[in-house]
Amino acid sequence: MVIESWRLLKWGDVLCLLLLAALWGVLTYWSWAQPRATRVRIYQDGQVYAELDLMAAKTLHVTGPLGETVVEVASGKARIAADPSPRQYCVQAGWLQQAGQSAICLPNRTSIELVGHQPRAYDSLSY
Repeated sequence: MVIESWRLLKWGDVLCLLLLAALWGVLTYWSWAQPRATRVRIYQDGQVYAELDLMAAKTLHVTGPLGETVVEVASGKARIAADPSPRQYCVQAGWLQQAGQSAICLPNRTSIELVGHQPRAYDSLSY
């Protein structure tokens, strides 16, 4: 049955399918590509606590209501290395390196956000 349906396709049909597949691949890449981040903003209780360059290796200890959150910056990426929060979601986020990525530790009211040269045109709330 499948072999019989392929016989109905002409060379122009196959060419159109290949062009559509290539266009789909290009649009997918273009839609999801994100610029590299250059800086990390560290927030404590909704206020900017610090802003660091991602190329400088640094470890920062941020004190929150539950204790100390450790933010690590190295080689163009950042992460929350340790946090006193019970579920450790922000630690499990791992290394962040694209502009717009963030890790949020709600119980300790600490978060990090990576920013690039240009502000993002959209975010998850824009949809």
